[in-house]
Amino acid sequence: MKRAILPSSLLVTTASALLLSLLWLLPTACSDRPNALPDHSTPISEQPQVYPDYTAVVVPPNIAPLNVQVKNAGSSFVLCYEGGGKQLIAGAGADGKVDIDSIAWRGLLQASKGHAVKVTVYAHRDQGWVKLSPFTFDVAAEPIDKYLSYRLIEPSYELYRQLGLYQRDLEGFAVSPIYENNREFDNQDNHCINCHNYQDYSTRRMLFHVRSKHGGTVFVDNGKPVKLNMKTDSILSSTVYPTWHPTRNWVVFSSNQTGQIFHMVDPQKIEVVDYGSDLVFYDADKQELTNILKSDDTMETFPCWAPDGRKLYYCSAHTPDFAGKTATQRQDLITGEYDKVRYNLMSLTFDPATRTFGTPTIEVDCAAMGKSCAVPRISPDGRYCLFTLSDFGQFHIWHKSADLYIKDLRTGEVYPLAATNSDNVDSYHTWSSNGRWMVFSSRRDDGSFTRPYIAYFDKEGKGHKAFILPQQDPEQNLLLTKSYNVPELTRDAVRISHEELKKCIYDDAAIKQVKYRK
Repeated sequence: MKRAILPSSLLVTTASALLLSLLWLLPTACSDRPNALPDHSTPISEQPQVYPDYTAVVVPPNIAPLNVQVKNAGSSFVLCYEGGGKQLIAGAGADGKVDIDSIAWRGLLQASKGHAVKVTVYAHRDQGWVKLSPFTFDVAAEPIDKYLSYRLIEPSYELYRQLGLYQRDLEGFAVSPIYENNREFDNQDNHCINCHNYQDYSTRRMLFHVRSKHGGTVFVDNGKPVKLNMKTDSILSSTVYPTWHPTRNWVVFSSNQTGQIFHMVDPQKIEVVDYGSDLVFYDADKQELTNILKSDDTMETFPCWAPDGRKLYYCSAHTPDFAGKTATQRQDLITGEYDKVRYNLMSLTFDPATRTFGTPTIEVDCAAMGKSCAVPRISPDGRYCLFTLSDFGQFHIWHKSADLYIKDLRTGEVYPLAATNSDNVDSYHTWSSNGRWMVFSSRRDDGSFTRPYIAYFDKEGKGHKAFILPQQDPEQNLLLTKSYNVPELTRDAVRISHEELKKCIYDDAAIKQVKYRK
């Protein structure tokens, strides 16, 4: 029996720890796994039931083995993978869990690039071996970036504890912590970490925020961390959602005043709302902040640079009732109007020589559609804007109506990624550096936990069926009671150690105050 592979430093409750220790003592099922095709089998029309669902998907040629659990009846199973002139055999015992040899898997994918792989499932039953109807998946020619980083967090309002930033090697199953906060509640050190971001798919420059105790924004440049106080009297609030200029050491942030509404009876459970938000420009070399857009009747959030660094995309909601109101009054207003606030997709031109922005332009009038957008992300070739649309608001990770949409910036066409979306939350997303892959957060499994899904985006602008992040134990995504938050792809791994980051975060005396420039 394989156990779920969790990040080594994640804590479990006492009861969970006892359960895991008991599982460790159970005999394994490895000896029950057949390692060859049966000599005789009876073909039947039954469809294989496998979890996760990897049927009819497109996968990268460098993805980790797609281990599955066969749910069909049987005392043991054999799976035969055929593609590119190669054959791979993997067995499973009564639990149905397949653990594919990684070397053989890599060879199969490389041989099958640009082609389909056929999977045939054999099940052993009382009457002997039966051969189920085969299914296929396609192997794309284009790889995905090797590393995926994300935050693991409780899927509800919790104390700031037992959460962290992690990175996963997508070519295998190795997970390592980037930074974890305090493991138990401690009022002296209790802090949150969020909004990790990288410049141009590289970890050479990265940042993330620390909230509450030891608060500040941690910047890492070529392995050297520094913690900054990004709040000044001249900006609305602390900096929040970041976007790093593709080539210059500049970051645009939103500055948000944020609150939460807790529903008594509602399938969406929590509503995260802004009652104020602006855009600010940060020069990291000079440690200077400047306001870009600042008003009390319009909220701007989720900035995103175009890959040429000459245009900034963002989301904006016009809120005339907020004009002239204090923060407390706006907070009271949003409580009653949260489901009426709708954000449009906007853009600003940018001149890097003068560091000046142009006039706000509507890219998609989402409010006219009765919808609201969040998290624009521009494809690396500059052609497509990927964003989410929901019925209202901007924090779509709790909105069941949230779907992924595309605007073709060449033709102006706006359309949903129908084959990629689900009937539950599909939200926070990122592109791969070659523009052929998307990773996003989805609650399609159970409606409560966000988990990372990967989807192919072809050269015709079509999104394909998404598949969940592969795990060595196919049940791990169900056993891990954490939500994956803010998936980000990078070509290289984060190399600064957890210890170096902790030293920087805990040294409150060394925090530097940024300057404000008009």
